[in-house]
Amino acid sequence: MIVECGTCGTKNRIPEKKQHEAPRCGRCGEAIDLTGRVVPVELGDHDLQAFVAGSRLPVLVDFYSPGCGPCRSLAPVLDSMANRFYRKVVIAKVNTELHHGSALRFGIKGVPTLLFFRNGILHDQLVGVPSQAMLADRLEKLADGGRRG
Repeated sequence: MIVECGTCGTKNRIPEKKQHEAPRCGRCGEAIDLTGRVVPVELGDHDLQAFVAGSRLPVLVDFYSPGCGPCRSLAPVLDSMANRFYRKVVIAKVNTELHHGSALRFGIKGVPTLLFFRNGILHDQLVGVPSQAMLADRLEKLADGGRRG
């Protein structure tokens, strides 16, 4: 994504996988605010495990299939959550039609399946389409380390 610095006007390229790492302008060094522009991070067999293990933020991974109706209905909710939980939880997705290895590794039998990771460790799982309120609650718990109810 290309984002203009609010301070100096320089256009900065922010890789999708780095949007949660407090990006700074390459010219003036000021923090770049991505509020409202964050998108779920597309991952695959080659980078899922390293991304989840290396993230300093908790990660929600959506295992989906492009041809799945429930997956398509969940996509805009996840887009919204990616922005709502910016700098709290990273929202990622894995296309199971392209990345069979990751789906096999985590025992994904149906889509959509949501896996919740903290410190690289799987903490929770949801199969199917949760309500927006349920998903927000799970993400809040994930973000605060599970200290809530």
